[in-house]
Amino acid sequence: MTPDPRADRGQITVFVVLLTAAVVMFAALVLDGGLALAAKVRAIGEAQEAARSGAQAIDLAAYRQDGTVRLVPDQARERARTYLSTTGDSGTATATTDTVTVTVIARHRTQLLGLLGVETLTVTATGSAHPVRGVEAPEPQAGSRWSNATSPGPYTATADTHTGQGMSSGGQAFW
Repeated sequence: MTPDPRADRGQITVFVVLLTAAVVMFAALVLDGGLALAAKVRAIGEAQEAARSGAQAIDLAAYRQDGTVRLVPDQARERARTYLSTTGDSGTATATTDTVTVTVIARHRTQLLGLLGVETLTVTATGSAHPVRGVEAPEPQAGSRWSNATSPGPYTATADTHTGQGMSSGGQAFW
């Protein structure tokens, strides 16, 4: 008895449809997974930048009185939130007298996963910063080229003329 050749009709079509669907789903995971990873990296950067912005809210009265470097928590939170508002993402900012912590929640619209019903992916990132005194010179290490140097070179931070400490860029002190 010979098999009927018409009995095999359509079997390859089902295989091709299933294989194509699997390839599209895999491509969606690769593409949108990569874009979600990029969104996570961007959110981490935004959280860190917002925290650094908040860490600039130094209590100048305490610093000028006895050299104590600490934050004004309300101002630090406000500076961090202000920076965060420019990014278009949502998040929270908390501050103590020594640390600013920012959590960013970013939503990323998917490209291909939308075909499977996943419209957005949410990523969360946290960044922290604390204030530090400005660097006046690198710490010399035994045997290094800086151990007997009189000029610290490009690593010098310009000092604020009123306090003797500071952070600077291009010769301008920031307080």
